[in-house]
Amino acid sequence: MISGMKMRLIIGITGASGAIYAKRLLEVLHDASDVSVDLVITPYGRYIIEYELGIASTELEKLATRVWDINDMAADIASGSQPSDGMVIIPCTMNTLAKLAHGIADNLLLRASDVILKNGKKLVIVPRESPLNETHLENLLRLKQKGVTILPPSPAFYHHPESVTELVDFIVALILDQFNLPHALVPGWKKP
Repeated sequence: MISGMKMRLIIGITGASGAIYAKRLLEVLHDASDVSVDLVITPYGRYIIEYELGIASTELEKLATRVWDINDMAADIASGSQPSDGMVIIPCTMNTLAKLAHGIADNLLLRASDVILKNGKKLVIVPRESPLNETHLENLLRLKQKGVTILPPSPAFYHHPESVTELVDFIVALILDQFNLPHALVPGWKKP
């Protein structure tokens, strides 16, 4: 992050189950005065938002600083000449993960991911699939070897969560930690 400027994060939402994670991350980032958000949503991501959350994807778009069309390959986030501090794909389908692992950048979300990697910035993916087959594991390993942070939405329970929101907040807190963004979503572990 350049001194005196807002951190700029790209958030990608794909069609994997788990739209609640993306919604909560966007809410928290929207409330952070020192972060701007570029948002890209796949067509099936839009469908899942409506199906799982009961809202139109335009409601999530309101939480972003800028919203980009998935087919706009001329968007500034498709160029390495535009500054960005990192990217989160939340949730991440196995299809998106596979394309990313093999360098396929046939839409803006994948191209932006590719730019993040080529510029040595942090890319966090939140893959939402279970169980994992051998191809999934191979692609995850391939991405890890490229420096991608793989953050499955596997919450802990040491903080004694009492709601789904608290489980979601645990994952969002881990994502924020990856970018050194302060939060008070979940208390850190303390030996009893």
